[in-house]
Amino acid sequence: MNTRTLHQVIPGMPTSDGAGVKLRRSLGASQTLRLDPFLMLDEFSSENPDDYVAGFPAHPHRGFETVTYMLDGHMRHEDHMGNVGELKSGGVQWMTAGRGIIHSEMPQQESGRMRGFQLWINLPAEEKMKPAAYRDIQASDIPTASLANGGQVKVIAGSADIDGKKVEGPINGLTTEPLYLDVHLPAGASFTQSVTNGHNAFVYSYEGSVSVGDKQLPTQGAGVLSQGDEVTLTAGSQGARLILLAAKPLREPVVQYGPFVMNTREQIEQAITDYQNGTLALAA
Repeated sequence: MNTRTLHQVIPGMPTSDGAGVKLRRSLGASQTLRLDPFLMLDEFSSENPDDYVAGFPAHPHRGFETVTYMLDGHMRHEDHMGNVGELKSGGVQWMTAGRGIIHSEMPQQESGRMRGFQLWINLPAEEKMKPAAYRDIQASDIPTASLANGGQVKVIAGSADIDGKKVEGPINGLTTEPLYLDVHLPAGASFTQSVTNGHNAFVYSYEGSVSVGDKQLPTQGAGVLSQGDEVTLTAGSQGARLILLAAKPLREPVVQYGPFVMNTREQIEQAITDYQNGTLALAA
């Protein structure tokens, strides 16, 4: 097996989005800091309601998928298709914007901790104009496997290798073949996961510290991995909580204007026109 190493670190930078929600952005902090097909990763984490209570009022998307993973808190999704989803602790919202969707994500709490991630995954050119789709995945529908060393792995997308057995997540069958794991490791413990050679992969440690081989990844930074067949992650003295993501690169042009991600400038201009005309989210 060819073991992946830590190739690059993209630190999480403080910023805000929506109506002023404070967050930390690593991938996507600039349009040069992407990892095909991943466009952006935001971490939001605060116990101060002033940092999140204004939420994300109605806004459009076209051309990619958004994945919101809620570690703690409660947020409500509503969209133009009539979907209403309650995203609660441990749950995931997987939304395919496709041709277009207009949605809002609003906190349903005025106190307590709101913590989680939003990931943007690009769509291939032939799928950018397909109808929008939305899926709520409850915490109880996401398998969690225990490791012999006392750790655990939550499998959101793809499959994890646990003691010689594959544990399948609820999301599979997508063109980009995403792998999305939430891994908890006690102090000094290691976890080895196979990753398809040729797929791009990164690790984001959100609690404690983790090493990839002999290199330590800073907390709240995205560690881009080299190519290889597997990766071994080792927790530091305080243990670690991290997400591991991988997917098949699209190797297509990316042109982004805010919430629209297409392949050409002309397609972006059309998305803006469609939104202004109220036709962005109409079926093709």
